[in-house]
Amino acid sequence: MVVDAWMQHGTVRFLQHEMLDSLWRWTGKKPPEQEIPVQETVKAMDGGGVDVGLISAWYGPEGALVSNDEVASFVAAAPDRLKGIASVDLRKPMEAVRELRRCVNELGFKGLRIVPWLWERPPTDRLYYPLYAECVELGIPFCTQVGHTGPLRPSETGRPIPYIDQVALDFPELVIVGGHIGYPWTEEMVAVCRKHPNVYIDTSAYTVRRYPPELVRYMTQDRHHKVMFGTNHPMITADRALVGLDELGLGDEAREAFLEGNARRVFRL
Repeated sequence: MVVDAWMQHGTVRFLQHEMLDSLWRWTGKKPPEQEIPVQETVKAMDGGGVDVGLISAWYGPEGALVSNDEVASFVAAAPDRLKGIASVDLRKPMEAVRELRRCVNELGFKGLRIVPWLWERPPTDRLYYPLYAECVELGIPFCTQVGHTGPLRPSETGRPIPYIDQVALDFPELVIVGGHIGYPWTEEMVAVCRKHPNVYIDTSAYTVRRYPPELVRYMTQDRHHKVMFGTNHPMITADRALVGLDELGLGDEAREAFLEGNARRVFRL
């Protein structure tokens, strides 16, 4: 099995948002004019050998770019292949907690994702803390982005130290998944991952051949590493993301943990 820990099945309003202009420029593609059929995302997963993809909602200050109910409808169209990750309006803590409960208890979602740069609030902001407590109670991970931002927004909120480090100290029971590797602070992210037993890294937004050497050393030298595969689909597809995997030199146990084991445990798949 291969699990993709960070995907989007985006709506047109999300994929055409001006903040993603830089990403489309890098990929040489243009955002779609019409809604994409779920089967297109499943087809892309098949092309890269991905069995299960975790697709997330996106909420920002302007509202839902991909709503939780839209994600639920996408999952319903391919329930054996797609699993939902919730998002919420960070500015309304109690409404956000109630919505998270609904997503997990009624919709079967597997985690919560909030992208700090979208709100320009680091993960240590007080508005996150009720959600961290609820994630612990619900037994789901908190997923976020670490590292610089490709979209045209400030990058400071993605620093692993002090932000992820402090959250892990305040909530040692909280499982945290830092997506997008943490570059250019990859060494910091690896250090935080080694320090805290419930902190993980996912490789979304990077192809295998672009993994920083600090990350590769961690994955190859520690068969119990806490790195999981992700693409950031549709910006990077699985067939591109995994090219060169055999060249990393991962042992069987480390490879299994990377491609499926860590994600299966964290997201309770």
